[in-house]
Amino acid sequence: MTAHPASSAPPVPQATTRVHEPRREDCPWCGSDRLRNRLRTGDLRQYKPGSFTVDACRECGHTFQNPRLTMEGLALYHRTVRGAPRDPASDGLLALRGSPRRHRSAARAMLRCGEPESWLDVGTGHARFPATARQFFPYTAFDGLDPTPRVVRARTADRVEEAHVGRLTDPRIAAPLRARYDVVSMLHHLEGTPDPRAELRAALCVLRPGGHLLIETLSPRSVFAALLGRWWLPYDQPRHLHLLPPQNVRAELESAGCTILTLDHRPVHVPHDLAGATSLALSHALPAPDTPWRAIPPPPSSGTPARPCSARACPWSPWRRWPTTSSPR
Repeated sequence: MTAHPASSAPPVPQATTRVHEPRREDCPWCGSDRLRNRLRTGDLRQYKPGSFTVDACRECGHTFQNPRLTMEGLALYHRTVRGAPRDPASDGLLALRGSPRRHRSAARAMLRCGEPESWLDVGTGHARFPATARQFFPYTAFDGLDPTPRVVRARTADRVEEAHVGRLTDPRIAAPLRARYDVVSMLHHLEGTPDPRAELRAALCVLRPGGHLLIETLSPRSVFAALLGRWWLPYDQPRHLHLLPPQNVRAELESAGCTILTLDHRPVHVPHDLAGATSLALSHALPAPDTPWRAIPPPPSSGTPARPCSARACPWSPWRRWPTTSSPR
């Protein structure tokens, strides 16, 4: 009998856990049945088990995970296992995604609208954006909403005045906040929500008349989406459920009676996208010996080359921002 060393990998989810909804045959945005497959991939960032498919609608261009994760599955793939080794490449990608420079740029987009009295940041996480935006709006009351308890810790750290745990589409959350805020911000939030259209409508409900909605989202029409395939960082499977074309978001807001004040598009940043994809690919092909979810660590020599590349992970560059969108007329 041959004895194998015990694996140091975190436990694999139970097979009875339902992580996927039934596969859709139509587009969740426009209802068209003209779908095409864009890619199939695994979890390239956290290396957790599973296979995921991303489809796109030929009619409206909406790109979405199909079949989509259930709420239980989404929580599973967002969860960090206590005691599991951390992947420096993933940590670097997440840190750069919420960089102070990007947050300052988003906050400056609202300067033309004057200083608001109240501001809700949806999907705030640790509330680093409100902490940065306060440099430009020192007299604004910032509140935070997030599905995780991170926002509670952010309130303890005085980054927000009120912390709301949950989703804006939950009536128990939205009802007390109705028509309460001058500004609602959603920075890279819609991609990870089960129903982006419902999130937009809920955001408009908590705005005061004449309020403003600040959205920052990723465009699936980036040239690097086709060039890099599954290594394109914004796909981020399985955590990103939707990628919304800018014209779809604009049409949805205008149909709700909003006026688009500014639409800002940041051009593709070639070095960032290529270096980020290279880092992700090398971290996957040559993982460090203590990489999470790897059952059998590779020889020490094969894990070494991946480390220099992990420090070069780059920010999520192709995005669209709707800096100032007024509430329904």
